[in-house]
Amino acid sequence: MALPDPLAEKILAISKQAGDKIMEIYEKDFAIYEKEDTSPLTEADLAAHKVIVAGLEAVSHLPILSEESADIPWDERRGWDKYWLVDPLDGTKEFIKKNGEFTVNIALIDNGKPVMGVVYAPALKRSYVGIDGQGAWMESNGEFTPISAKKHADGEVWKVVGSRSHQSPEIQKLLEDLGGEAELVAMGSSLKLCLVASGEAHLYPRLGPTSEWDTGAAHAVATAAGAKVTVLDGANPLAEDAPDLTYNQKESVLNPYFLVSA
Repeated sequence: MALPDPLAEKILAISKQAGDKIMEIYEKDFAIYEKEDTSPLTEADLAAHKVIVAGLEAVSHLPILSEESADIPWDERRGWDKYWLVDPLDGTKEFIKKNGEFTVNIALIDNGKPVMGVVYAPALKRSYVGIDGQGAWMESNGEFTPISAKKHADGEVWKVVGSRSHQSPEIQKLLEDLGGEAELVAMGSSLKLCLVASGEAHLYPRLGPTSEWDTGAAHAVATAAGAKVTVLDGANPLAEDAPDLTYNQKESVLNPYFLVSA
């Protein structure tokens, strides 16, 4: 099958072109630099960034906010109604560890809401695509499979996504609050949100720092698959009336803590 939106097809193709560049570097020894925040930056981030920006500029006139070009002033960004939000290589630590759990993330944001997202894991040859109002799919070897979030059933073991590179002491308290048996499912990068979108996990609580480009694309996939992505209240993490996570609504590009739930 083909995706129902020709633009989504183009974005998926761009993400795969970026993934090819990443894999060229992944298969060999690569240089690691230090960004100002001391996180590792590889040749692959920059190579993928260039491919994505060129690809997006060829199919769209919308502005682009990428992790590798994030110094756009708030006075300029605050006027954007629609824009592309990009993380050329999410899960740099997973890339350096060579465990395959890293992604290319491209999201279309419309008035603070992710309305289209592509998450491509080039080492796994797997893509996730979400289109607001139209659905979500996982693609592997050219085959598209519709995906949907799966609610927890009474008596079922809770499957809760955790990070392979970041663990938070608050996670244990949340697991206790759920009641019943819980299993922590480890995963890197934005693939954590995709596990909830595909029904492989019930919850993903994020109680650590993330930036908007880390989550935008997978957020679109999750909500298109029927999941919710809400701001997490530490005092009441399972609150039903929590507000949705939004984008480009403030000067900082840091996300608050959030919860992805089926």
